[in-house]
Amino acid sequence: MSLSREQVEHIAHLARLELTEDELERYRQQLSAILDYAARLQTLDTSGIPPTASVLPPRSVLRPDEPRAGLSREALLRNAPQVENGQFRVPPVLE
Repeated sequence: MSLSREQVEHIAHLARLELTEDELERYRQQLSAILDYAARLQTLDTSGIPPTASVLPPRSVLRPDEPRAGLSREALLRNAPQVENGQFRVPPVLE
């Protein structure tokens, strides 16, 4: 699919690009080549290929999620600036 000069100017306008005459011609050729390649890809038969998000095998880089005991209340409140009735004390946030 070959783009016209007017189409490239329109694309440049949408992208807020100021292009010189040489750039307009270069981008016209490059964008046309990209669209031609995309059209060639559309002709490929992919009916036998299952949909996938990646060609790599799935693997997790995270450790397994295993339940474990949390901190005690005393350990949690040990470094709190203010504690009241076994809870964090924070200043009111009312205006």
